[in-house]
Amino acid sequence: MSSTALPWKVLSSQTGVGVLTEGWTLDTMGSKTDEVRTFVTPIVFATPFDSIPVVQLGLTGFDLDQRDSARITLKAENITATGFQAVISTWAGTRVFAVEFNWLAIGA
Repeated sequence: MSSTALPWKVLSSQTGVGVLTEGWTLDTMGSKTDEVRTFVTPIVFATPFDSIPVVQLGLTGFDLDQRDSARITLKAENITATGFQAVISTWAGTRVFAVEFNWLAIGA
């Protein structure tokens, strides 16, 4: 019996988005106080994986309005061999001016 093991591939980077990023709307409050507001930023891997990798995100910084509670989520969605979407969300009266995060992708 023989099997070919593929070597592990690891890619990582730091990303920052905010009010200067096209389409950013997390700095404005929605029309409803419980409305979830979301910003999606695409992340493209420098080189593609052979299969879908595992992606880990780490929030490393943020700039929020001080007048309300800090509410923010960061998720990796739609992961493929060539990249993923980083989804940043907030709700209620929280105004988000910027978010920084690191990402790590591990796969074959």
